[in-house]
Amino acid sequence: MSSIRSVLKLVMLLGSFVLTVNFLRYWMAKKQYIFTKEDVAKIARQYAGQDHEQAFSKVVVELRKKYPGHILPDEDLQWVFVNAGGWMGSMCLLHASLTEYVLLFGTAVDTGGHSGRYWAEISDTIISGTFRQWKEGTTKSETYYPGDSIVHAVGEATSVQWSAGTWMVEYGRGFIPSTLGFALADTVFSTQDFVTLFYTVRVYLKGMLLEASTSLTEAGVL
Repeated sequence: MSSIRSVLKLVMLLGSFVLTVNFLRYWMAKKQYIFTKEDVAKIARQYAGQDHEQAFSKVVVELRKKYPGHILPDEDLQWVFVNAGGWMGSMCLLHASLTEYVLLFGTAVDTGGHSGRYWAEISDTIISGTFRQWKEGTTKSETYYPGDSIVHAVGEATSVQWSAGTWMVEYGRGFIPSTLGFALADTVFSTQDFVTLFYTVRVYLKGMLLEASTSLTEAGVL
């Protein structure tokens, strides 16, 4: 009897998981998104080749004009280290929700490793430096330069390499919490830099709270 109960519990768990996944897929397919990868890339591309710090300042201004209430204020913008897949970079989160994020990303040193495999589509537009990508199932890599946009499809895995001084604007769309395991694993299990972990979680929550506040205001609740 105990083995039958165990099997039934397993079946119920698997059934619940399948239902949850299908619900999330349906919800993400039907919901209205705030950003598009084309619009974010178009804004970033205007400043490709410029000094990255000046370019980032202009990108933030443009994004705030186009998406008022959806970009974190200056006092909440913070550069935070990211250790994942064997590489090390730094990000500055501008927007975050359950299904979208916009951030500035890059590295001041040569670095590379595994891209991660996500339940989200991620697109990057290069401002400065070079980005090299080796796609799964191929035997050659491709190199991208300022002004280029690279799309990392849902479920895709690649080898990635950034040269020192590579900076880009990144937009992600999908079930964003599913990306956090990869993004935080090296921080938790390798570097054990729990200060960075705290900074990462804090800024993501700030983005979520801003988005919730804006949504309630637009709905007339606040």
